[in-house]
Amino acid sequence: MKCLPNPRSLATLPLILMPFASMCETDSYRNAEGAFKWKTLFANRELEVVSQPFVGVHTSGGLEPGLFTVHSTGVSTKPVVEAASAFLDTLRPDQQVRTVFGIDDPEWRRWCNVDNGIYVRQGSSLKEMDPAQRTAAINLMRASLSAKGLQLTEDIRKTDHTLGEINDNILTYDEDLYFFTLMGIPSETEPWGWQVDGHHLVINYFVLGDQVVMTPAFLGAEPAVTTTGKYKGNSLFQDEQNQGLAFYRMLDPEQKDRATLAKEKSGHSNRAEAFKDNLELDFAGLAGKEMSAGQRAALLRLVSLYTGNLRDGHAELWLQDIEDHLDETHFAWEGGDSDEAKFYYRIHSPVILIEFDHQQPIGTTSINPPELPTRDHIHTVIRTPNGNDYGKDLLRQHLEQHPHR
Repeated sequence: MKCLPNPRSLATLPLILMPFASMCETDSYRNAEGAFKWKTLFANRELEVVSQPFVGVHTSGGLEPGLFTVHSTGVSTKPVVEAASAFLDTLRPDQQVRTVFGIDDPEWRRWCNVDNGIYVRQGSSLKEMDPAQRTAAINLMRASLSAKGLQLTEDIRKTDHTLGEINDNILTYDEDLYFFTLMGIPSETEPWGWQVDGHHLVINYFVLGDQVVMTPAFLGAEPAVTTTGKYKGNSLFQDEQNQGLAFYRMLDPEQKDRATLAKEKSGHSNRAEAFKDNLELDFAGLAGKEMSAGQRAALLRLVSLYTGNLRDGHAELWLQDIEDHLDETHFAWEGGDSDEAKFYYRIHSPVILIEFDHQQPIGTTSINPPELPTRDHIHTVIRTPNGNDYGKDLLRQHLEQHPHR
């Protein structure tokens, strides 16, 4: 990260970065003192948030109960368990100390999408792993994700290499600086999970029996389309971008008015990024019950771009749960609808929160105007509202039925 946008645009920065913008006047991030300040600020923010009891994303009316139940899905998680066990077996004792945590450890909530120069992560990184460990870590993702989802993680990591090329900074940006942790011990009956945490790539993956929860997930890219260097041609989130715009264009004028929160896109709009586990966010925009059958089908296709990153079988179950709440699902929009428009959209229901946002450039200010949103920097966030991020509500129910000593 060369520097954040000019402090004049402070009001448009994401909340997580606002306290740090003034440091960019002297580019203090590049020296040891500046890096120390940034790390301290992020560490303090993390401590403040993690020390608060987990509630979950909710509306001003509070949590909606009874949305999630412990039950059998009929879709085996055995391949995921076996891959996680194989990964665990490759770790040295010193790596296990840094990588394995309890199932209800606050480590779940210690993630952030920013680069490694300003945020310190737990676990073992791909960079430090030997070939067998690295293969086992990738196999864990392969078993847990769809082919599309696995490819997306690989392409996101490639963008970090590209940022290193653009900024001549291979210490901060590196396609292997992605850190794995395990929560609990892999089991076909007991709760456990895993997390990968790195720049523009965060996946939290909870498993209970044959149930899976894969949120919070942060998936982003800068540059979204690589035009130079080793990974020239690498391209991310074009379907999410183009289908989101196409859906908005499907709406009639009255529907657009209800869906549109702002007609201009001037800064960062995502609400549910890092350290927002207890976000209060009311429904806004156009409700599914106000859409035509064709529009509802198109909305589900858009949602499936995100849920489809989960492994086959569980992805279909996830999408079905979302469809069951389609009447209560709201679509909201910020920005225009021209072919080159920069925009934000949100899909929000009692069981899903998806955000897509064109962000201001941070690592590509040398090739993109620094104070304007760009299609070259995209953030997406996926959460399970009403207390089931990290599978927390399922874990609560499990522990009530099977107290652990």
